[in-house]
Amino acid sequence: MNIDIDEASLAADVAIIGGGSAGTLLAARLSEDPSRNVLLIEAGQEASDPDIWRPAAWPALQGRSYDWDYRTEPQVGTAGRIHHWARGRVIGGSSCLHAMGYMRGHPRDYQAWVDATGDPRWSWDELQPAFQAIENRLPDGDDAHRQTGPMPVYMPHEEVSALTRAFIEAGASLGLPRLKSHNDGEMVGVTPNALNIRDGQRVTTADAWLTPAVRNRKNLTIVTGLLARQLIFDGSKVRGVALAGSGRTVKAHAEQVVLSAGALESPALLMRSGIGPQEWLAAAGVGCRIDMPDVGRNLQDHLLGAGNLYATKNALPPSRLQHSESMAYMRAGDFTASGRPDIVVGCGVAPIVSERFQAPEAGSAYSLLFGVTHQTSRGSLRITGPEPSDPLVIDPAYLQTDHDRGLFRQALEAARTIGHRKELAEWRERELLPGPLTSPSEIDAFIQNAVITHHHPCGTCRMGKDATAVVDADLRLKSLDNLFVVDASVIPSLTAGPIHAAVLAIAETFARSANAGD
Repeated sequence: MNIDIDEASLAADVAIIGGGSAGTLLAARLSEDPSRNVLLIEAGQEASDPDIWRPAAWPALQGRSYDWDYRTEPQVGTAGRIHHWARGRVIGGSSCLHAMGYMRGHPRDYQAWVDATGDPRWSWDELQPAFQAIENRLPDGDDAHRQTGPMPVYMPHEEVSALTRAFIEAGASLGLPRLKSHNDGEMVGVTPNALNIRDGQRVTTADAWLTPAVRNRKNLTIVTGLLARQLIFDGSKVRGVALAGSGRTVKAHAEQVVLSAGALESPALLMRSGIGPQEWLAAAGVGCRIDMPDVGRNLQDHLLGAGNLYATKNALPPSRLQHSESMAYMRAGDFTASGRPDIVVGCGVAPIVSERFQAPEAGSAYSLLFGVTHQTSRGSLRITGPEPSDPLVIDPAYLQTDHDRGLFRQALEAARTIGHRKELAEWRERELLPGPLTSPSEIDAFIQNAVITHHHPCGTCRMGKDATAVVDADLRLKSLDNLFVVDASVIPSLTAGPIHAAVLAIAETFARSANAGD
């Protein structure tokens, strides 16, 4: 049930801070136990903009009232540019804003999580029950083994554009395997993107998990329009959270607090509450309760080069999906090699370019996007003051390693190789970008101006077994028994593709453990 924010205090067994992808799943799953009172707190409101459910509208959603619209620090590695980071301020969070792509990642991505935590629960194999509980799909097209989870994972083989079909043929002609899906353990290859779409409409995590039946549970309370200001402590325990909204402060009390505010706001709330690097807290005027040097560090994000642009011979019909219809994952320098991918090339059925370039008229051009799957650059996020209104300093440290710069050069080369194949000849009139590049410095300059965020920030409250990790393998904040972090911030290292599937699996795994009484 929803309640009015004028109540002076709120109480629950579990308070979940953040109604995004992880928070909505957790609210539904934890409230399955009727003896557990669950409180879900979201700074935004319920989703109401009809464009949210129109897949092709997704790029235009950025900057609207339900987008936090964060801005990074100027990035040396991207020609001094400031990048806008769209994050959802709405029930359903960024699942209301992103491009709906759903890819689990590669099994070796999760082995890195096992190595970081020492816990096999985070392996590809042991996460399978979580993925299966989330997804509604046909694994490998097998009708006998349909998964019936709440979130549709739609393979649009019939709806992809003719351009995308030609892109897939071009990749296959170079030796890339034709995959049925990127979600069955193999990522190297080319196939249409799996999407969180049903009957032509986006399905947000709120649509999937906060159904009317779930919302009507007497033990679930959903509060909107309240921003988490600080955690409330009683000695060594967290007793709740102070919330700001409508010009007043209310306090929510809980036996357990779960931070699901995302890779930016979860560490920010910890820091505003005195948990974080002591020197950062002092500079922000916040007293240090627990010195945790890695809160806000290890910030990671995928970049995509936007783009390798081509003018069309004939008018290009608009995508019936969400513009980016297929991703070709591959090993750098060898289209025929298998294993964990290094780079990716995507087919954009639209002239997708960064703000540094002039986009041609819609229908007259298309882009091949290019990126690196496992970037090694690591950035940071810190607060500048004790209030939620004090801006965050977001420094993703884009393209700060030789590894990342070198692989981006190879990703651009792979895009241009695919883009000039004969299979795309019926569409390709000529290459518009980057045009002639005569030196390594010119290649790097183009990449620096072309890259845009792939909207996958994570890692700022990383889980691990080492002394400086922020949370343990149970996602419990170290030094506090009843505070947990369950969102993209706990990811120790990026998965190969979009991280939404991994975030949902993290939340499902946590909920399973909680419901089992572990």
